Amino acid sequence: MSQARSLLLAPPKERNFQLLLGVVAMMAISSPQYVWTLFVAPMKADLAIQLSALQVTIAIFSICQCGLGPIHGFFASRIKPNLFVGVGGLFIGASWISSSFVSTLPVLYLTYGVMSGIGAGIVFVAVTDLMNKWFPDKRGFAVGMVAGSYGFGAILTTFPIDAMIKAQGYRHALLIYGLVLGVICILAALGMKKPDQPIELAPPEPGQAAVVQDLTPGQMLATGDFWILFLMMTMVGTGGLMVISNMAVFAKDFGIGPKTMVFGMAALPLALTLDRIANGATRPVFGWISDRLGRENTMAVAFAMEAAAIMLLMLVGSNPILFVILSGIVFFGWGEIFSLFPSAQADLFGLKHSAQNFGFLLASIAVSSVLGGPLAALLYEKIGSWPAVFMIVAGADLTAAAMALLVLKPMRTARALAAGSAA
Repeated sequence: MSQARSLLLAPPKERNFQLLLGVVAMMAISSPQYVWTLFVAPMKADLAIQLSALQVTIAIFSICQCGLGPIHGFFASRIKPNLFVGVGGLFIGASWISSSFVSTLPVLYLTYGVMSGIGAGIVFVAVTDLMNKWFPDKRGFAVGMVAGSYGFGAILTTFPIDAMIKAQGYRHALLIYGLVLGVICILAALGMKKPDQPIELAPPEPGQAAVVQDLTPGQMLATGDFWILFLMMTMVGTGGLMVISNMAVFAKDFGIGPKTMVFGMAALPLALTLDRIANGATRPVFGWISDRLGRENTMAVAFAMEAAAIMLLMLVGSNPILFVILSGIVFFGWGEIFSLFPSAQADLFGLKHSAQNFGFLLASIAVSSVLGGPLAALLYEKIGSWPAVFMIVAGADLTAAAMALLVLKPMRTARALAAGSAA
């Protein structure tokens, strides 16, 4: 066993503790995005506003969470994680607490959209970077665990928040859960820290990419590798966000209505619940697989699976049981982008600037949210049916799968060979 390998294995309890803290923090920040739908109806009635105007709030959230990724990464690389993640938790808590007193829509945009988005982006970028640094040998799995926790967290809060809204109103729910979630995130942040010294692997495990050098954001942005990653993450992200944003609409077109039952439960809520579970589970699962089979090989399998599920959903989605199953497979095939792409980026460009580098990559999700939400809906309105939208999305997934093997993998090999020659 090499000295570098011994260094890696020396503090297993410490790095597992960091993983636990990351999981808790990510679970605490997931509710602003994933339970937003519970607040829509009571907010719309209370504030007497149009639905389209209210939904701008969550669009602002996505822009501030992902579109501001480079800024989040800039500060994450310069501020200790216990302080920076604590600031993110403070933003989350203050956002919901202040939103509980809002009486006008523009102020809601600021308190819920901007503040929650910034807080979630801070924690997401900082915790992902922390996992990359602590787990170079299990990077895909560790990043997948914290990214999956972001999806799983809302499962624990959805029903309690829904019950509190019905019993005491949405303002009370925002106030109480803003305090609870903010405190949990801040407490988790207190124990976070980066490794005392960089953890390196020598030699790399089979199927793992060797880090050839540490690139600054400017150097990374000048490479074709980064833009291939950015394009692929945008393409695959668009498909998943199209399903998330428009599921209720195309479900209706498939004949899946409020009275459609599957195994004694309403089909659409059942599908949404299973989708959320699949969206969380896929991240550590495919991350773990990629640690063993390689990032690009795993990408090709996952993206092709999503494309097949989307095409089948288009063809047989009118069957309630198949609608529920296939929508879950769609989510299982796209949610892993939040473990595979950050891991691949750290493989390629190193750890020294990984926080800021990941922030630039995360901006692709802001692009995907526009393509998969408003533009997909606009295309549907122009055409009047969903098949064309589904075919475009499936085509993008298949293209990304091919790019992983035929473009990204050779580029990474060439970069490693060039670095070896230079050494």
